[in-house]
Amino acid sequence: MTAVDDRPDTAAGEVGRARLRKEDQRLITGRTRWTDNMVLPGMLHIAMVRSPFAHATIAGIDTEAARRAPGVVAVVTGADVRDTQGAVANAWPITTDQKTPAHLPFAIDRVACAGEIVAAVVARTAAAARDAAELVDVDYDELPAVLDAKEAVSDAVLAHPDLGTNTSAVWTLDSAQGGTGGDVDEAIEKARAEGIVIEREYRQQRLIPAFMEPRSTVVDPTGDQVTVWTSTQVPHILRFLIAATTGMPESKVRVIAPDVGGGFGGKLQTTAEEFVTLAVARHVGKPVKYTETRSESLVSGHHGRDQYQTLTLAATKEGKVTALKVDLVANLGAYVGLVGGGVPVLGAWMFNAIYKFDAYRFTVRTVLTNTTWVDAYRGAGRPEATYAIERLMDELAAEVGVDPLEIRERNWITHDEFPFTSVAGMTYDSGNYEAATARARELFDYDALRREQQERRDRNDPVQLGIGVSTFTEMCGLAPSRVLGTLNYGAGGWEHASIRMLPTGKVEVITGTSPHGQGHETAWSQIAADRLGVPFEDVEVLHGDTQIAPRGLDTYGSRSLVVGGEAVVRAADKVVAKAKLVAAHLLEASVDDLEFSGGRFTVKGTDKGIGITEVAAAQFTSHNLAEGMESGIDADATFDPESFSFPHGTHLCAVEVDTETGQVRMRSYVCVDDVGQIVNPIIVEGQVHGGLVQGIAQALWEEAVFDDNGTLVTGSFVDYTLPTAADTISFVTDNTTSPSTTNTLGTKGVGEAGAIASTPAVVNAVVDALRPMGVHDIQMPCTPERVWRAIRSAGGEQAAGTTPEAQPHFDDGAPNQAPADPSSSASAEGAGQ
Repeated sequence: MTAVDDRPDTAAGEVGRARLRKEDQRLITGRTRWTDNMVLPGMLHIAMVRSPFAHATIAGIDTEAARRAPGVVAVVTGADVRDTQGAVANAWPITTDQKTPAHLPFAIDRVACAGEIVAAVVARTAAAARDAAELVDVDYDELPAVLDAKEAVSDAVLAHPDLGTNTSAVWTLDSAQGGTGGDVDEAIEKARAEGIVIEREYRQQRLIPAFMEPRSTVVDPTGDQVTVWTSTQVPHILRFLIAATTGMPESKVRVIAPDVGGGFGGKLQTTAEEFVTLAVARHVGKPVKYTETRSESLVSGHHGRDQYQTLTLAATKEGKVTALKVDLVANLGAYVGLVGGGVPVLGAWMFNAIYKFDAYRFTVRTVLTNTTWVDAYRGAGRPEATYAIERLMDELAAEVGVDPLEIRERNWITHDEFPFTSVAGMTYDSGNYEAATARARELFDYDALRREQQERRDRNDPVQLGIGVSTFTEMCGLAPSRVLGTLNYGAGGWEHASIRMLPTGKVEVITGTSPHGQGHETAWSQIAADRLGVPFEDVEVLHGDTQIAPRGLDTYGSRSLVVGGEAVVRAADKVVAKAKLVAAHLLEASVDDLEFSGGRFTVKGTDKGIGITEVAAAQFTSHNLAEGMESGIDADATFDPESFSFPHGTHLCAVEVDTETGQVRMRSYVCVDDVGQIVNPIIVEGQVHGGLVQGIAQALWEEAVFDDNGTLVTGSFVDYTLPTAADTISFVTDNTTSPSTTNTLGTKGVGEAGAIASTPAVVNAVVDALRPMGVHDIQMPCTPERVWRAIRSAGGEQAAGTTPEAQPHFDDGAPNQAPADPSSSASAEGAGQ
């Protein structure tokens, strides 16, 4: 993969320098501690007994055969720990009347989705526990299940009969009510009479976070504190919710997230498995470990996306957008996850994207079904919004008859209009969409590819070329606590950091963020090294342990650098300010006469000075401190951002579509992102590459599918198709820089950008290749079968160089050669709208 970067490998300081990640040495060599490779004295193992039914009452559980199995210590059910098992919480009720079913770690009377835990077998080995779990006999009385979000709206079958409805909440954002826009319905009706109205329904298919390390939890209840090691993104939030739902004093709970092998939102939870392991460990009084199998991960780890998007866009005949109306039905699954109900709300402010228009209304209905619960997945609401508006902008370009880039330029916010308050009420602090687009267009050789596309169309080539555009922005750096409070969010948006100046000259940075692959140890070291003037190698970053880093709100939503990194900056500045007082005394100078640069305090106009590490040593001995001066220059800082962060970029994709077989092959991909000031170019490039692959995978390969009984039929990597390196291409990446004005470093988020922008770029490219044949949409993922059926449904088979009788062969195995689509009948509907 190729990164275009004109900057030198080294910079005057650490920030901006392309440092190799210091944590990689232990991670890639396996010399680290994952939760699953932990072994404690006397440790037992758990296997979960899970429901095979999507909806059923539990008539009885016979555990006797399992209890007698070799190596089994106990079999625990919900009835055994009814009063101590706690609850899996929802931290974001988006309305005051939200319907939120109780979510117990162990199902006791009824299961609401396949994979729900009904019992746990405790044994001396993991193999013995798994074998004995097969012997637990559960008597189920199956109930009708509702599986599809649209079907759930009718309430014909109830996912939770006691609630009386499947609708969890209805939430609306209207620009005419407290925003900056006018009446949506009036604008749409005016466009029907005088302009253009485009109406579409897009499907955001269900996805599964496929992190490298399956979820794992170890609980040791034998000390004065209960210690929980777990593969999580949110150790601080988990500690709080354990205390809040079990009644345990928070001071008696220690949560440690050791090195975590990926999350993508999939470990942004307090999970049933964590609470079950805790309850079982306390029940048997011994350390207990649970590590899920990959099949368990796919069926019971939370899923992502799963929305129906009904959209109405109004524009003038010249292509100037005047209004957008968005109606979503969002599937929450069987339970309302930690932030699951709020995920669509995060997208509410982003359907307007980088564009200026006069009226906007967003409404989401969240519904409960008897499927695996849905929560945050990389981008969380923002990819869904970006997909919809970028697909619509391509449709508008086709309607007006202009190039997709031109239609965007007619509508986007220009660089001299920043700061800009959007129709949704968000103030974008900085950006330059023109610069990012111009650079992407140059690197992509856009005009040459358009010429080649026309040549292929003119000669009726069976392999057509499609060019896809995605110009996006996102809001990230989950943000001011006061704003989150107005949205009923159950936590703040602040982050905490501490800096310890050790007498040996080394530095410890303690951060409340909890990385799972993002490179925090390297980037935070660079930030601290610059602010303190100490060597990069002398900085140690500590994280993920609530005993060591007692304050924090963890890692998600591209918040770590823009919030957590800024907390490090402020803690470092406090250290310098405190050290300056000590240095002034030691140098027998006025504080006002001291300058600090390169890690040294010097008296103005002289060469007299002292290093900050020497000050740290002096305050350790405290032999020569001023009268009344407190020993110690360590400092803490908490940063609560004043606003969200708004990175943006332009992504361009070229694909070749074989109209005879439906095969889609990527030809080239260029992205130019503006993520503000870059701390480490290598980390940014890696984050972008990873996000690109995830977004492209949604466009072409990934989809979670349930059968009519609610069984996940894509429950292994044989059926849930993840791409490998061999299935992707080299990406060309570059950056423009519009520093953020809301933090000292000028940084913006990068972790989700690739996943947000790439999906519409790829689908727009596929549709662009086939638009002359009458294809205007293909439901994701764009598998060969779906593409081929879309061509036939649109009547384009002869234009594609085939005959109506031609039947493609779909080979099994490779992602671009998918087996028969389990939902192909749905994909054909509307393919030629």
